[in-house]
Amino acid sequence: MVKAIRIHAYGGPEEMRWEDVTVGEPGPGEVRVRNHAVGLNYIDTYHRTGYYKLPSLPAVLGMEGAGEVVAVGAGVTEFKPGDRVAYANPPGAYTEERLISAGRIVALPDNVDYKTAAAMMLQGMTVRYLFRETYAVKPSTVMLFHAAAGGVGLIACQWARHIGATLIATAGSPEKMEMARAHGATHVINYRTEDFVARVKEITGGAGCDVVYDAVGKDTFPGSLDCLKPRGLWVSFGGSSGSVPPFDIGMLSAKGSLYATRPTLMTYTASRADLVATASELFDMVGRGIVRINVNQTYPLHAAADAHRDLQARKTTGSTVLLP
Repeated sequence: MVKAIRIHAYGGPEEMRWEDVTVGEPGPGEVRVRNHAVGLNYIDTYHRTGYYKLPSLPAVLGMEGAGEVVAVGAGVTEFKPGDRVAYANPPGAYTEERLISAGRIVALPDNVDYKTAAAMMLQGMTVRYLFRETYAVKPSTVMLFHAAAGGVGLIACQWARHIGATLIATAGSPEKMEMARAHGATHVINYRTEDFVARVKEITGGAGCDVVYDAVGKDTFPGSLDCLKPRGLWVSFGGSSGSVPPFDIGMLSAKGSLYATRPTLMTYTASRADLVATASELFDMVGRGIVRINVNQTYPLHAAADAHRDLQARKTTGSTVLLP
């Protein structure tokens, strides 16, 4: 038996229970991992509430973690007990130990500690696919990035600075604005006190942005579309304020023949080759000090419900790690 955070019904943080679970031995192609650190992500709240349905209930929450392999199943040749590994999918990370497919974990470089790895896998690989594949960011790129003081946002600010792109950030307080600026944001907008659409037009001289990265959802729609150049791309990759409401696709033509996409990390890392390539570039960026991972909050794993409350109340900045 090990301890884990499980939900038996969808709902608020009060549904999260710290309880005994049976892990078992790894089957063919599986490994058993002892987590040393577990990442907290907004998608965890979507799973908890049922906004994104889990395969079945009861279920262990959590998408990412880092730890050591303690056992391997038949046919596993890439990993052995004692190996340091990290992962960002599938769910089931809020636990002391878990089973996971060997195809979904990656070897952790010696220069990345467990806490950093648990804080960076999902968020860092998200930035990598957003900047490399969803839209190929170049030095000439002008982008708007919402919620730039969060875990994904601070990584994006640093990555964009390295590329040489112009990143216009939104944040909800002077402190968060300064944090985004310190991490590489070219311009920062306080979305609570400023009209972000008007400010983007002012900053860009009326030209607008090539791409808008939007994980906020309801509260920034359709304003995000109004920040784009003709034929610009709106990337909706989350909904921290709620779902984007249904809209007439004709809105995209009326606002300048715009493109829209709703990507997920799971699709972009579905193959083993894509997962390894994405993780490898992230490890390289962190290893060279180009991207620094900010673990600004830690909670005991058994207090994960408190972490969820603080995350949804926008009390956190950067990355948060849960410690078993």
